[in-house]
Amino acid sequence: MAFQRSSVVRAPIDEVFDWHARPGAFARLAPPWQPVRPVAEARSLRDGAAVLALPGGLRWVAVHDPAAYDPPHRFADRLASPPLSTVLRWVHTHDFAAETEQSTRVTDRVDTSVPEAALRSMFTYRHAQLAEDLDALRRSRAWGSGPVTVAVTGSGGLIGSALTALLTTSGHRVVRLVRGRAERPDERHWDLDRPAKDLLQGVDAVVHLAGEPLFGRFNAAHKAAVRDSRVGPTRALARCAADTPDGPRVFVSASGIGYYGPRRGDEVLTEDSPRGEGFLAEVVADWEAATAPAAEAGLRCVQVRTGIAQSPRGGALGVQRPLFSAGVGGPIGDGRQWTSWIGMDDLTDIYLRAVLDEGLSGPVNAVAPHPVRGRTYALVLGSVLRRPALVPVPAWGPGLLLGAEGAKETALADQRVRPERLIAAGHHFRHPRLDQALAHLFGRTR
Repeated sequence: MAFQRSSVVRAPIDEVFDWHARPGAFARLAPPWQPVRPVAEARSLRDGAAVLALPGGLRWVAVHDPAAYDPPHRFADRLASPPLSTVLRWVHTHDFAAETEQSTRVTDRVDTSVPEAALRSMFTYRHAQLAEDLDALRRSRAWGSGPVTVAVTGSGGLIGSALTALLTTSGHRVVRLVRGRAERPDERHWDLDRPAKDLLQGVDAVVHLAGEPLFGRFNAAHKAAVRDSRVGPTRALARCAADTPDGPRVFVSASGIGYYGPRRGDEVLTEDSPRGEGFLAEVVADWEAATAPAAEAGLRCVQVRTGIAQSPRGGALGVQRPLFSAGVGGPIGDGRQWTSWIGMDDLTDIYLRAVLDEGLSGPVNAVAPHPVRGRTYALVLGSVLRRPALVPVPAWGPGLLLGAEGAKETALADQRVRPERLIAAGHHFRHPRLDQALAHLFGRTR
């Protein structure tokens, strides 16, 4: 069977081809709802090989064909890993043709034994993702004159892996700060308490994402881990940035809308709203204050107050998806609480802007401009997954996993947050509404 998908993107043909050749392209195009994980990217579109990890320990190895390599018009790969290659036929040809000087027709042709119905949503996603990433790259040029070097902590996490891929496909260099031994040229060992004096040498910007996951029972040990993994390491890294003569000019730190407290009701919360009450509000305030050494040294500092990030690969959506797919999903509690969410691609765009845009500083609400109530969230997710959303989760349900305090601070939090500073800056959101974001994340875009 021959499957074909074609679309036109707003970018010159050389730029489109170069985007595919950069590190991160393979990860950016991998559909997030599929149970696969990029393991290795091809070093060359001419004769390299890319590897995907599949369930059951299987590997999908795509080997590029030198005979089909014709930059900037074509490259091709084929499945070459047994046992899959013995039962599946897969030859994927990527064609590029200039429509105008500033637009390119992208065509994927797949000679395969995989049914067309199984491919349609994947390639719908890939083409939409490519077009939106190229648009984001074009917008980002208004904030910076050229490539920068960005040191990233937490680069292997849900947000970090998506962000590093966006940075590298945008032409920037990423230095991964890792807590273990640095084993690759793009890695540096990071001691959380005493960063090496040369850790940030030659770096233009820092994006600090690392921290203990919030998900867990809010007992004394977990709360201490959440706080200790954020406040102290952030202060030490900010001081390191301040003390590096040829180091970063920008320090971007993750933060959270937990700053506003869990019970704010219909109050519209902007970056200027007062801090709320509760454990997370206190932690976030101290976390943001820990960037002070960098700010006092004259670095531009941005604290990204992140809402509920949407990705089928993990986070809240990763937990809810199996329930909804099984037809037993529904709103949590009475469903009246406000859910301030953000699509993963919009979140990474905000981090990219925080790195490059000199006009952006201080706390920034990283949420979509249209929050929804919990009941609406459940209905939209059920509609996108084509499943009912009629089984409510009782308010005490999350407490079984998170404890009463953890449920109140996270699953049952009621926060109507507005991205005031981004809106004032004219920021473009790829998916400002929940139905758009979830449809894209599950390959259901029309």
